Amino acid sequence: MPTPRKHPTGAARQAAYRARQAAARDRERTAKGLPAAPPIPTMPSEARWRALIEQARTALETARNEMDWYVDERTEAWQEGERGEAMRERIDALDSVLSDIEELE
Repeated sequence: MPTPRKHPTGAARQAAYRARQAAARDRERTAKGLPAAPPIPTMPSEARWRALIEQARTALETARNEMDWYVDERTEAWQEGERGEAMRERIDALDSVLSDIEELE
């Protein structure tokens, strides 16, 4: 016996699929703590942009803190060597990016 159809037409099936995809995107956005998208996609959303910038800043601060901790856990010889200097340069670059992000806010 064939499986009964859930949707009477292909168009109804596609509409249901699009609705499921939109709901999944909304759940994903909510899980990330982002505000809802604007009703018209071409309309700017300052709150959404601010939240994304804040999320990026938090991720960069976390990376910077972990890199700093990593350097502190190494020996003094490592810190003064090539690798230590390269890591300090990366940390300084992150500091400059973070200060640039602060100017955005």
